[in-house]
Amino acid sequence: MRSMRYWMYQYKRTWRGSITTSFLYPVLYLSAMGLGLGSLIKGRVDGVRYLDFLAPGLLASTAMQIGGNESMYPVMAAIKWLRTYFAMLATPLTVIDVLVGHLAWIALRLLMVTSIYLAIMAAFGTVHSPLAVLAIPVGILTGMAFAAPIAAFAAAQQNDTGFSTIYRFGLIPLFLFSGTFFPIAQLPGWMQPVAQATPLYHGVALCRGLVLGHPGLATAGAHLAYLIVLTLVGFVLAQRTYRRRLVT
Repeated sequence: MRSMRYWMYQYKRTWRGSITTSFLYPVLYLSAMGLGLGSLIKGRVDGVRYLDFLAPGLLASTAMQIGGNESMYPVMAAIKWLRTYFAMLATPLTVIDVLVGHLAWIALRLLMVTSIYLAIMAAFGTVHSPLAVLAIPVGILTGMAFAAPIAAFAAAQQNDTGFSTIYRFGLIPLFLFSGTFFPIAQLPGWMQPVAQATPLYHGVALCRGLVLGHPGLATAGAHLAYLIVLTLVGFVLAQRTYRRRLVT
């Protein structure tokens, strides 16, 4: 809790701009892509309006971006530039306290962003089931499935050059080709299994099923298990890289 409180205290300096963009981005995305581009799409996509298809995918994609952003440069800064982690370790806090506190803060950020996004989706009329409220914890889990492994990676780096590679060859392609904007059935046959193997695909599919009211128990369980396992694997790896970087 003390480790997390540091990140909360730091957020006091930037929360106004962050909250503003948290409201503004979903409005712009849903207006431009959902209503604007959606008006050019004839018929329905997977049996629903394009806006209804798009909105849950954007929620999961936003969670991915928040999880990735909060676990790259902040981790590098806390180790190399500002050395915040070392200041924490000069107190009775341990490495696991530092790691869990930072990940808990990322989860709290995801809670704020996904809650706002779901509220904007409801204002646009894209929420069709009471199960949609479960998209909030699913969004948090989706973000953590990226945050934990990326934090493990960031803690092992000597500089930030690898982060641009993650954005260029990881987050951006996933944003475009994991079912957010169109069904992956429209991808070439060889790309569909690749898309289905990505964590964002599982987050998008689960959020979409919950918001539209037909998650499917078997598939929802598979999506959930995938995200949980990836988060746990990332956490275990992060423990190792944090300890190696901060203690030895």
